[in-house]
Amino acid sequence: AVRDISMLSMVSKSISSHLVNYISSSSGNRRLLLQDFHDPQLPSKRGEASIVEHYRSLGLLLKRCTLLLPTKDRLKYIHRILSEVSCFKLNGCPSPLQCSGLQCYGVFLQILTAGWDELECHRVFNFLCELSNLPRKVQTVVSSKPGSARKLEVRVRLYCRSVLLNHWVHRSDSAFWLTRILKPWPIVNQARLLYIIFGPVSPLDGHVVWQKMIEGPTDESCLKGLAEAIKLLYDTEAREWTADDVISLLDELSAVVPHEWLLENSARLLILSGNSICFTFLASKAVNGRALELARLMVFLTLVCEKDLYCMDWAVKMMQKICKVFATPGERNNFLQCVENAFAHMAMDMLQAVLAGDRDAEDSSFFNLFHLMNAQASFHKEILYLTMGASTTTT
Repeated sequence: AVRDISMLSMVSKSISSHLVNYISSSSGNRRLLLQDFHDPQLPSKRGEASIVEHYRSLGLLLKRCTLLLPTKDRLKYIHRILSEVSCFKLNGCPSPLQCSGLQCYGVFLQILTAGWDELECHRVFNFLCELSNLPRKVQTVVSSKPGSARKLEVRVRLYCRSVLLNHWVHRSDSAFWLTRILKPWPIVNQARLLYIIFGPVSPLDGHVVWQKMIEGPTDESCLKGLAEAIKLLYDTEAREWTADDVISLLDELSAVVPHEWLLENSARLLILSGNSICFTFLASKAVNGRALELARLMVFLTLVCEKDLYCMDWAVKMMQKICKVFATPGERNNFLQCVENAFAHMAMDMLQAVLAGDRDAEDSSFFNLFHLMNAQASFHKEILYLTMGASTTTT
């Protein structure tokens, strides 16, 4: 088994050298480079582990065999071994959604490079970019009209996730590789690329669904990947990103990818991104004098809390924190008035939709109004509890 050969490689330099030569030979290639990538869950006839586990073991074997080589030479040797495996290439497999090749390649690279220092990992990324022509392909998908290069979007998504991102145990490693992917690009392209890699896809053909956030309310499953990526970049592990960088990226994402999102979807993404990011995002609007926009977003936060069964006192506490950001009592009072006006305007808009008979098969206009009324009642109930409780304790 590959694991046993891997142990053998550490016995002596001579044995390791023989193994390097054997792996490079056509016989070694045939025996070690399994290519049953389109039936990944089936173990081999001899009852061995899955093909993904096989490549995990192969990664360890080649890590040990090439231990004494400089990084540049290790990468050249690895490339020489793996270059004939078409399913390891960004455009190599005719049916990438049914293929585990990139996953095997990613597991192999993760084991090979685990513990390497940052400079070596930079070299690995540059090496992979050169092999796959990833920058040119990213340039194509982020500068084209969304969806006009659908097949390439899928391939970029699969390559980035399966080869570079999915297999890391530590968040610092995940943050490093995501940073390598995003940082070379201007923020507008970073937002587009983030959506391509982590946004919702069609269950039928795997294509990125660009209209999902602007056509109607979506659910947590469509936003969870984006939220996790944003949290990863906001963490202290991602040293190359400031809080302002991440907030700007989040703002760009929900404002222009592919057009301005429905505020309900923006609010849901903020909640999924966690308290710190949500507060920082809202506070930036308060500081920049965007009270009306902030108020509408606040109302949608309460609506998402109602729909997704979050505790409404969270929304009240968030609003309390935001109120402290305003420089003067007048600005704060204006914001509170804007929140009440936003509730009223939204209720009137939804009521008009119901009265106009604008109903689809799911009667969504009626249920939207129903949820908004419940959200408003629950939100104000929590405020009453807070204020009345405080006044009771002080008397």
